[in-house]
Amino acid sequence: MASQLLIDPSTIDLSKTICDSTALDAFLPQTGPMRQCDRIVWASDDLLFCVGVKEVRPDEFWCDHHIKGRPLYPGVLMIEASAQCASWLFRHKYRQLGFLGFLRCDEAVFRGQVVPGDTFVILVEEIESNQRRFISKVQGVVRGKLVFEAKITGMAI
Repeated sequence: MASQLLIDPSTIDLSKTICDSTALDAFLPQTGPMRQCDRIVWASDDLLFCVGVKEVRPDEFWCDHHIKGRPLYPGVLMIEASAQCASWLFRHKYRQLGFLGFLRCDEAVFRGQVVPGDTFVILVEEIESNQRRFISKVQGVVRGKLVFEAKITGMAI
């Protein structure tokens, strides 16, 4: 049985942007084709939840090589996109931090396919954080369907 969504995506205006790709480059060390979160569209006032978006494009580096003739957005990139979105939330809360490292991915479950042309909506809920470390529950949604979920841990290094 699938988990309940952390945030109802239908209540979020996915066309809004509160942090675009240029601003994300200031928050995240991943740039170019390794930045997998395109933009942040919403964050709660208490900075415990946020929603990010990854537009899955047919010209991305993995398309010709991850399932030839039938490109599927790799699970590891779903994890990366979600970790980047969770890192944005953490760094937005603790702005003075330097480099953030990815420590763990637990309880990852892949429940559906993501293909070029899809909008991968990333839902993040902070479970706990302090000035050095965060743990977040993350989910990926496509067309209202839960396709991925995990628990992400990161740390300021």
